[in-house]
Amino acid sequence: MNIRGHDIGVCSWSLRCKDLAELVGSMRQLGLTHVQLGMRALLDLDENQRREQLEHLRRGGIAITAGMMSFAGEDYSTIAMIRRTGGFVPDDFWAQRKEQALAAGELAKELGIKLLSVHAGFVPPSSDAAYAAVAQRVCEIADAWGEHDIELLMETGQETASELLQFLNDLRCRNVAINFDPANMILYGAGDPIEAVRTLGRHIKHVHVKDATISDRPGTNWGEEVPFGTGQVPPRQFILTLEEVGYTGPLVIEREAGDDRVGDVRTAIETLKSLA
Repeated sequence: MNIRGHDIGVCSWSLRCKDLAELVGSMRQLGLTHVQLGMRALLDLDENQRREQLEHLRRGGIAITAGMMSFAGEDYSTIAMIRRTGGFVPDDFWAQRKEQALAAGELAKELGIKLLSVHAGFVPPSSDAAYAAVAQRVCEIADAWGEHDIELLMETGQETASELLQFLNDLRCRNVAINFDPANMILYGAGDPIEAVRTLGRHIKHVHVKDATISDRPGTNWGEEVPFGTGQVPPRQFILTLEEVGYTGPLVIEREAGDDRVGDVRTAIETLKSLA
């Protein structure tokens, strides 16, 4: 499916399928042939199991827009908890997560994936002593992935767009870009997603189609994730602004809440079709 020149895909974890065979079946129902592939579950399989699972994607004619790496121990129950437990920031998890991230890069290389996204964790303010350490950790992973011609994509939301732009500019490694998620800007209380697109512009290499409503205490309490087109992300303005900054890549639907994931992804597809 292609709308306005963008391939339309879905995040593999959004459809909550038990395996990749079921995922391919759900994607067929939705008329989709592009997926952002979660890597963590595949890394937990042995080589034969992994090959068998990936064969379903090949036989189904599914194209991978990017990979995504998450980590055990990340706690999204509250914003305060994910601030403490997310990504590459916690010292106690760094060695284990570095090893897992390097393994994800090896698998991505095998699959021909050139973009691999991760929530790197809450980047401290540039005045914080930990800022340089987080930058170093991001570059350690980016350097390793770069040996496989893979770009590390930081997902938006945990910082304001201007803070994230400063961080990107301060990095010594150059193969770090953005997976832009407009709903995360709202969910985390990190600012207006349209202005964030304009700020981050050329750094955006992959995009999630996701929506949300802001909480009564932005930055302290979660906002609410809702199907795309029903929240506070203005669909037409969002897509037009992406195109204004030169983004021509895929639009990948992510849904992480609700009991009717296929129905909610279909709602997002219909919203995107209405913009064509």
